Amino acid sequence: MANTFNLEIICPDRMFYKGEAEMLEIVSEDGMLGIYAGHMPFTAVLMPGVARIHANGEIKEAAIHSGFMEILQDKITVLAEIAEWPEEIDLDRAKQAKERAEKRIKGQMEKEFNLKRAEFALRKSIARIKLVK
Repeated sequence: MANTFNLEIICPDRMFYKGEAEMLEIVSEDGMLGIYAGHMPFTAVLMPGVARIHANGEIKEAAIHSGFMEILQDKITVLAEIAEWPEEIDLDRAKQAKERAEKRIKGQMEKEFNLKRAEFALRKSIARIKLVK
């Protein structure tokens, strides 16, 4: 039996995931992280991306749209702005959001806009599309 840790993914509106896991792959602002039981404690800022929860010989994938993560010796807590399972995502809506964000970034829609917001929206839509495909 592989070493496990307690994993909680908490959103403002629900407990998204709670259980034992062997590994968590998640996107931080420093890049993709792979965390196993017994990892050194630290915290990380999360970016939009696909998280992979390795538990009981299976891999569950979810879109995480930013937040924070605390890693302790035997527990990982993720506080996510939004977390979604593949079946909760509307692929057409995600594609439309991606197109809008790309147009904003290219300057085709508005002269004045918030570039960081557009880039964040693009990352969120890409994470949703990757997860569903």
